[in-house]
Amino acid sequence: MRFSTSVKTCLKEKYAAFGGRAPRSEFWWFYLFFVLVQIVTNILDTVVFGTGRVVQSPGFWAYSSSGGVITLIATLALLVPALAVSVRRLHDNGKTGWLILLTLIPLIGGLILLFFFVQRSQAGPNAYGPDPLHQA
Repeated sequence: MRFSTSVKTCLKEKYAAFGGRAPRSEFWWFYLFFVLVQIVTNILDTVVFGTGRVVQSPGFWAYSSSGGVITLIATLALLVPALAVSVRRLHDNGKTGWLILLTLIPLIGGLILLFFFVQRSQAGPNAYGPDPLHQA
């Protein structure tokens, strides 16, 4: 699946579809889109509302932004499809979507989910539907 196809699938066809399966390509392309949107909206918030700040000391320079209105709106708009594609990705590995709640465990939960997200898809149909890579 290509970048544009993945974004279209997640935003139009399966915006709030928590059932079924999502191959790795759909999941990772959508999350790349999510990160790019976050970067662009943070820049817009900084330019429009001045939400960012620069931290400087000798030999050190950093930029910090806690986001703003534009970032908040974009995040809320993408939250449901991000959760949906994450649940479908877990389904693709034969795991229950409820494992997404592991994100509530700081650090460890995210690492466990990352492990599940990078695994190969289960070949053939599973309890959550047909293999999305080998559909006729």
